[in-house]
Amino acid sequence: MPVVRLFAAAEEAAGTERLDRTEADLGALRHGLTADHPALGAILARCAVLVDGARVDDDTPLTAGTVVDVLPPFAGG
Repeated sequence: MPVVRLFAAAEEAAGTERLDRTEADLGALRHGLTADHPALGAILARCAVLVDGARVDDDTPLTAGTVVDVLPPFAGG
């Protein structure tokens, strides 16, 4: 079961910092997150999504132990 860690505005939109999901690939995960958390869907397209620390394509498989980080754009300096 993949674990999704949400940060900053993504965490606020989903109402939690961590989700356990069942989707088999990243594309399905994006769709599922948007369906389950409409407020997250509004910012997900602007987020960096990393699977086990790397940017990957939506067809990347997700398995038990996979960590997906959703990182909204950060401002500051």
